[in-house]
Amino acid sequence: MMNSTNEKKTSWMQKILHEMIEYWLIFLYLALFFAVFTIYRRLILAQYQISYQDYGIALIKALVIAKVVLVAQAFRLGRGLEHKSLIFPTVYKTFLFTAVVALFNVIESLIRSLLHGTGPRGAVNELMSRYNYEWSANALLVFFAFIPFFAVRELGRVLGVGTIGKLFFRRRDVTESELTEPKTR
Repeated sequence: MMNSTNEKKTSWMQKILHEMIEYWLIFLYLALFFAVFTIYRRLILAQYQISYQDYGIALIKALVIAKVVLVAQAFRLGRGLEHKSLIFPTVYKTFLFTAVVALFNVIESLIRSLLHGTGPRGAVNELMSRYNYEWSANALLVFFAFIPFFAVRELGRVLGVGTIGKLFFRRRDVTESELTEPKTR
């Protein structure tokens, strides 16, 4: 009985650790991607002598979107095309998760507007007028950030857990390289 309890506790701890590592890896990827575009925005605006100081927004956005991705994955979103060629689940998940992030952004903006006392109509008006171009740009940014993200994840799903990490971050031995190179006769 005691052994079963320890196994459950270890299982939960491993699951929590795995989730935390996955969250921080997603955050790191998104933070780097968003930071590059934040720097790009700052450099473009500097050309017109416009100051841009919102560097922290990229990190906050990455923290939030990483959590949205994990929650959407917990609901098993996008699992419908995993039996097809890798391009299909990659593109499908990219569109689906971009839509989820956009929906989250709309809900967040509505809640923020309601908290500031503008009411439902004011919140909708603010959404429709103020965020039109910015939201389109953010949707494109998230979409193109998700393409390589889901491509690598789908490849990892097919190759097996940890295989991509091993390929990128481990030194290949001679025997491993012999196994992966095509043999010629």
